[in-house]
Amino acid sequence: MRILIAEDQKDLNKILVKKLTAEGYSVDNCFDGQEALDFLDMASYDGVILDIMMPKLDGLSVIKHMRAKGDHTPVLFLTARDSIDDKVTGLDLGANDYLVKPFSFEELMARVRAMTRKTATSNSPVYTIADLSLDTNTHAVTRGGENIKLSAKEFALLEYMLRNKGKVLSRDNIENNLWNFDYEGGTNAVDVYIRYLRKKIDDNFEPKLIHTVRGVGYVIREE
Repeated sequence: MRILIAEDQKDLNKILVKKLTAEGYSVDNCFDGQEALDFLDMASYDGVILDIMMPKLDGLSVIKHMRAKGDHTPVLFLTARDSIDDKVTGLDLGANDYLVKPFSFEELMARVRAMTRKTATSNSPVYTIADLSLDTNTHAVTRGGENIKLSAKEFALLEYMLRNKGKVLSRDNIENNLWNFDYEGGTNAVDVYIRYLRKKIDDNFEPKLIHTVRGVGYVIREE
């Protein structure tokens, strides 16, 4: 999943990027509201973490612009403000959740998971196909009752494919969802991670679930 963080406190911004990346999210970050709108114009996100008090445009102005354009990407507000009026204003403008600083990272992650689940095709935290199961809450992956250990990026790739099971995903689709604008990996990064994933969830199991559609991309489905 791809997340945008707009937070003008550079230390906090850096920590958030590090923590969410470690959890397998693709993260873009910026430090003011105008930059946030620029990022939103250039890419699609599964969720946005917005500070309210930011330079150029505050978080409330950003979400006003988003909703006016018909952009319904889930938004979680981060702010030092804790008055009821501020919470009501943010939620009335279309925010999905509100977290007051200081906060625990565990609570933030729980809220991000809940927020982004609402945009998926299923509200369940568990995705399945054949005898493969992935739990977004516990990050547990099993196939045929066997626990499978995945890296954060492999988990993110499998989750993205399962959320779109049966749908052929181009390399661009996958790359845009799993890597941020600063990514400077090789052009075959998607193919490399597909190979890693196949080795772990397909090589020793039947039926094979990850399929190549030549000239188009990849799909996860039963055949």
